Amino acid sequence: MTGRVLAFVLALAAAAAGCADIPTAGTPSPVGQSSGAPVASTQPPTPTRPPDEVVLTFAGDVHFAERTTKLLDDPATAFGPIAEVFTASDLALVNLETAVTTGGTAEPKRYLFRAPPSAYDAVKAAGIDAVSIGNNHSLDYGRVGLADTLKHAEHAGVPTFGAGLDAAGAYAAWITEVNQTRIAVLGISQVHELETSWNATDSRPGVAHARDVTRSVAAVKAARQQADFVIVFMHWGKEGNQCPTAEMKSFAQKLADAGTDLIVGTHAHLLQGDGWLGGTYVAYGLGNFLWWWNDANSNDTGVLRVTLRAAKITDTEFLPAHISRETGQPIPVTGAEASRISAKFAGLRDCTGLAAARQ
Repeated sequence: MTGRVLAFVLALAAAAAGCADIPTAGTPSPVGQSSGAPVASTQPPTPTRPPDEVVLTFAGDVHFAERTTKLLDDPATAFGPIAEVFTASDLALVNLETAVTTGGTAEPKRYLFRAPPSAYDAVKAAGIDAVSIGNNHSLDYGRVGLADTLKHAEHAGVPTFGAGLDAAGAYAAWITEVNQTRIAVLGISQVHELETSWNATDSRPGVAHARDVTRSVAAVKAARQQADFVIVFMHWGKEGNQCPTAEMKSFAQKLADAGTDLIVGTHAHLLQGDGWLGGTYVAYGLGNFLWWWNDANSNDTGVLRVTLRAAKITDTEFLPAHISRETGQPIPVTGAEASRISAKFAGLRDCTGLAAARQ
C-alpha cells in the first residue's frame, strides 16, 4: 500500500492540541502592554487545497440487523464517531448488505437481512454519498424487496449502484463530479449463491454479476468513456479467507485491462490485502464494518482513504477501527490497537500478488 498508515483520531487530537493556546485577533492585551493597535492573529492560514484534489473514503459491509437494529432508533448517530472520516472526505462509499424493505418473500438461503427505510437516513447522516447493492443480500426478500430497496433509496436521495430493475440499470455506472474530476462507480457481485436467479437480465431485475464477463467488461469500458476515474466496488471471495482466490485475481485483471482505476472489495468478513495491479489499485477486502454478529476473528476493520490529483491516485491510507461487541459500530482505535490492525492489514499483501507501488 502506498502512502502512510494513519489513525485519524490521533490526527484530530493533535490538531486540537496544537490550536489550544493560539491567540487570536481581538484578544485583550496583557497588563502593561499597549492595546492601541490591533492584535494580529498568529494562527496559520488554512492551507488551500488544489482544485483538482479529491479525497475518497471506502468501508466494508453495512447492515442493520440484530444488535445494530436499535441504532436506527436515532439514525443521525447510527455510525458513531467514525462518521467524521466520511464527512471530511469528498466522496464516501460503502456496501449496503441488506434489502431495504418491510415486505417481500424470503429467498431460500440461510442468512437473510432486511432493514427499514430509515437505514438510508443513517447512511446520509454519516456522510456516505452512495452505496453498493451489488451483493448477495439485496434480493434476500425477492424482487419485491429489491424494488423497495431502489424505491426507498430514490426517496431518500441516496444513489445506489450494482443492482437494478434490469441489466441496463444493474450494470450502469453511478457518475458524479467532484473537484473537476468526473468519477464513475460500478458495483458487481461474484458470489455464486443463487447467482443464476439473482443476476440481472434484459427482462429481469437483479444484481450485476461477474458471471457475465462480457457485460461486466463492457460496463467498465462504457464508464471509462464517460469519466476521468473509474471505481468498481466488488462483492467477492471466500468467506473467512483472508487471501484473494484465483477467481478474484483473474477477474481483477479483466477489470484492470478494461480501464478500472480502483477496485474495492467486500464479502469475506475479513480484511484482505491491497496493492497495485499494474496501474490499478486494488483493495481486495475491507471486511465487516457496521455489523450484526460479534465475532472476535472478524471485528478488525477500518476505512480506506484514497487521495487523487488530476484523476490519478497520489496516496492511500488505512484508518484502523474495531467493531464494538455491544453496538456493532466501527470504533476508531489508537495506540497499540491501531498499530496492530494497521500492521495486520499491511501484511495481508503477501498473498495477493499485488505490488507495493504503481507499475
